[in-house]
Amino acid sequence: MFFDEDMQWLVRGLERDYKSVRSFMEIFIHVYQYIFSNTSFPVLEKAIEVGSAFEGWSPRKEDVTYRLILPLKPPRGHIFHLEPGPVWPMRNFRIRVELVCTCEMEQPAGETRCFLHDPEQEHGRNAAFSILDDLCTASYLDAQKTARYFQMFLRRSWRAMHLSAIRRLTVLPSDRSCKFCVTNRRGKRIFIELMFGVQEGDSDIFVSSQHTEAAYTPNTMWPETYAVAEMKFFRYIARKAHPDTSYLRCLQLCVRCLLGRDFSTYTLKTVMMHVLTALPLSTWHRRYFWEWLSTILHYLQRCLHEKRLNHFFIGNENVPEEIILPQELRTAEPFNLFQHLTQNPYASAHAKLEFEELRKRVHRMLLDGH
Repeated sequence: MFFDEDMQWLVRGLERDYKSVRSFMEIFIHVYQYIFSNTSFPVLEKAIEVGSAFEGWSPRKEDVTYRLILPLKPPRGHIFHLEPGPVWPMRNFRIRVELVCTCEMEQPAGETRCFLHDPEQEHGRNAAFSILDDLCTASYLDAQKTARYFQMFLRRSWRAMHLSAIRRLTVLPSDRSCKFCVTNRRGKRIFIELMFGVQEGDSDIFVSSQHTEAAYTPNTMWPETYAVAEMKFFRYIARKAHPDTSYLRCLQLCVRCLLGRDFSTYTLKTVMMHVLTALPLSTWHRRYFWEWLSTILHYLQRCLHEKRLNHFFIGNENVPEEIILPQELRTAEPFNLFQHLTQNPYASAHAKLEFEELRKRVHRMLLDGH
């Protein structure tokens, strides 16, 4: 009962903030489009909500961050070309920005320029905004330059968004995204993170400005992100499941016990997605909460024993068809997220010890309520 009430309080709190975040993003994109329309700067599409806050759960109610992906489209006269990079451990890409001929294309009103064949026209009224000059390094889109520019744009456009009179903006340190905090007159704070992404074809997979798991991520390297596909998956489950299902409660409890442990939130989220597609949704009623919590922990324990946890979206036949994946991901060999355990006996032994501590913490939280 304690946890159920806590979960309901969190969901109500998330729902109250959704409208504020969505309203702010609509204004932000509108101002950007007004200033940068018909320039050589990227075109912004509607922000895509991703991450635990928009999926209806979060590890702790005091640390909720609303994450969104801002899809970038090339400006007129340019194209984005995705070039595969090294795999560490997931796929990474560089985004090469190229000029293309627009001589035969219909031009916007008052425009006759082709940047490729009439480069002098680049020095016209919009010359101050150039994706190649301002956001690229050696013709490749630079994640850090992009993040810095949007941080600066956010600061300078805050007053134009007519929000400064009722909310205070604090831009937070980040080198590959735009993190900020919006505080209202009553002191209520909302944390938001904008990541930048380029869509892979017409799929639900993007390359994004987020960090990779490598010790160093080059500025022009953009890792593949499955956050949009994950969001669609949880919405798909929400439509199919009974309103009184308990899978989000199970996930939140496990992740809350995970804080400070070596297992990542993504590990538990992957386990949950596999379990949700393997077992009937009709059985996820909250009166079976303990049974399903035990099932999740047992699944993770088996993965540790086998030293194999397959990535949910790579080579998995159980991914719902409405989630659009590039063909190479659907037909690829399954990718083992626990590959490092097969190569390092110490890491494998330590992970098993961490699992036992996780299981104890889950039991304690259920029994004691904290």
